[in-house]
Amino acid sequence: MTGTAVRIDGNTLRLPGGAAVRFVRTLRLPETGTHALPPGLGEFPVRRVADYPDTVPAEWRARGGVMLPVYLREAMWLSFAGTARPVALQVGAGKVCAVSGKPWSDRLSQHPQNYLVLPRQPWLDGINSGKGTVRQFVAVPLGLGATVEGQVTGEEVWGGVQLQSFSLSEEALAEYRRQERLRQERPARQRMRSTRSAGAFGAPLPVAAAAPGAAPAARGPGPAPAAMGLGVGGSMHQEVHQDDRPLRDWAESPAGRVFVHLVTPPQWHRITGEAPPPSPVDRAAYTRAGLPWYDYYDEDARDLAPTGTLEAVKPVGDWLGEDLEPWQQPTPDQVLPLKDAPGKPVEDGDW
Repeated sequence: MTGTAVRIDGNTLRLPGGAAVRFVRTLRLPETGTHALPPGLGEFPVRRVADYPDTVPAEWRARGGVMLPVYLREAMWLSFAGTARPVALQVGAGKVCAVSGKPWSDRLSQHPQNYLVLPRQPWLDGINSGKGTVRQFVAVPLGLGATVEGQVTGEEVWGGVQLQSFSLSEEALAEYRRQERLRQERPARQRMRSTRSAGAFGAPLPVAAAAPGAAPAARGPGPAPAAMGLGVGGSMHQEVHQDDRPLRDWAESPAGRVFVHLVTPPQWHRITGEAPPPSPVDRAAYTRAGLPWYDYYDEDARDLAPTGTLEAVKPVGDWLGEDLEPWQQPTPDQVLPLKDAPGKPVEDGDW
């Protein structure tokens, strides 16, 4: 338990140290092949668990944190922003590190690396499962063994997503500020910003049929929310960047942390009284409409090699059955490059 609060700003989680994290809805990729980055299709709504003491389970109140609604087999990615200075961020799926595959820890490690460095890492779409690739985060219920947690640990106890931020040490922060002053004295170097979203298209995005049983339930006493966790789906081109700082540059203890509970849309409505987001976008219709996919490349960054633990995690289709949603491969001109051209070098609790 940390002493500095995590805050919600709209649907953005702001962790001490400067990390800002959004959970972004996206298209689910096929579980075969390796694909371009899917677009952002809006933010998941995020609410504090403490604001709903009468409708959330007791164990959620004990863990604190926040919650968001997600459909079965819906995909998401984490968008990072708002960091004026470097910050280390740990991301857990059921208290399994999404970068190293190791158990959750309140200490940073570089062998293997168990964190991301912001703002160098603009987003994370899944677990670090291959050379220059990740496997997409996909929501599944606990109890099937399909989650990253279940496959790595053999148990499904926690579910959800865990975030933990670390600031620079005092010495490293002083040096960083000195370097920033020197850099500001030099001519500014202009560079393309990394913008990844569906944008405004002038027409509604195509929406898939709602999943069976996904209609909002009446609010009031009822069964405890179905516990959800993160499994993995298809593979995509994305680097998890290696930290180029020595470990001593980071504080020994986390500045802040937050537990993110995942809840089904019907239970979201029962808990909060709010309508859940519409069902996921039809990915074939999205591609047929000529809307963009993305390719991101950073020539100055080094890709972090995956661990055998995360390479071995299998997609959720092995548990839930074949993915029957239609797929249409985007044309080359639909895949937009970001950054460099390729080819050259909240309230905390007990958990």
